[in-house]
Amino acid sequence: MPGFFEQLCETVAKNGTPTTGLSPADAAVREFFAPLTAESHPPQPVVNSTPMPPDTQSRANSTPMPPDTQSRANSTPMPPDTQSKIPAPDLSRADFPALARMVQQCTNCRLCRSRTNVVFGEGDPNARLMFIGEAPGADEDRQGRPFVGKAGMLLDKMISAMQFSRQEIYIANIVKCRPPENRMPTPEEAQCCIAYLHRQIELVRPEVIVLLGATAAKCLLNVTSGISKMRGRWHSFNNIPVMPTFHPAFLLRQESAKREAWQDLQQVMARFGKYHKQR
Repeated sequence: MPGFFEQLCETVAKNGTPTTGLSPADAAVREFFAPLTAESHPPQPVVNSTPMPPDTQSRANSTPMPPDTQSRANSTPMPPDTQSKIPAPDLSRADFPALARMVQQCTNCRLCRSRTNVVFGEGDPNARLMFIGEAPGADEDRQGRPFVGKAGMLLDKMISAMQFSRQEIYIANIVKCRPPENRMPTPEEAQCCIAYLHRQIELVRPEVIVLLGATAAKCLLNVTSGISKMRGRWHSFNNIPVMPTFHPAFLLRQESAKREAWQDLQQVMARFGKYHKQR
């Protein structure tokens, strides 16, 4: 007898994604498994983001360098010895507004040269659940918000399927500036930025962290395993339970992997006493 995933795939293939007559929980799960279209999920408004002082924003969002200059600046990784000379900022006393100002003004690595906006993070500063991704993309760099492009639309569906709202959780990335051409951040770039994320985690004090993709998992947990080996199993960061799973961008390319991602998310739900029972 086919399981819930198989029934969803069959129904979506035949009828699209009808939600009439479904419970809100079933409708949210069906939306997660459905192919993503821009029309099906309009962008959400800014929620609980930390506002920046105008003068700080103007400095951080200065006119980008010409494309040819950017390509030269970003064509070669910075030497490790150059990176190692950058002192780690003292973040121990920084609250959210102070930390956000420090991130806006950061020039610790070459990513500051080509960014349009710093993407600090957003959500409930007292969230019980925190999602951490890899780095901003083009849409995020343009808006200064995490996960607002197509991957962000799918992340919103994942959050809803887990019976949370985006307003209830906190979202951040390993690095706060977009790597050129959406490439992966280098180990040096991640090392320059990771202290900011560590402080965000200290301030939010989430009960559970979900890591989205291999880069987030490797950088936060300091491991070398691929995401396929790490996902589905609980890990720990500073005594906080951590569940690695596939990045929404990967799920957009590999729809079949949503089944495994849903299994991971259900383990997280169970930590909060949430369960999905098909009706």
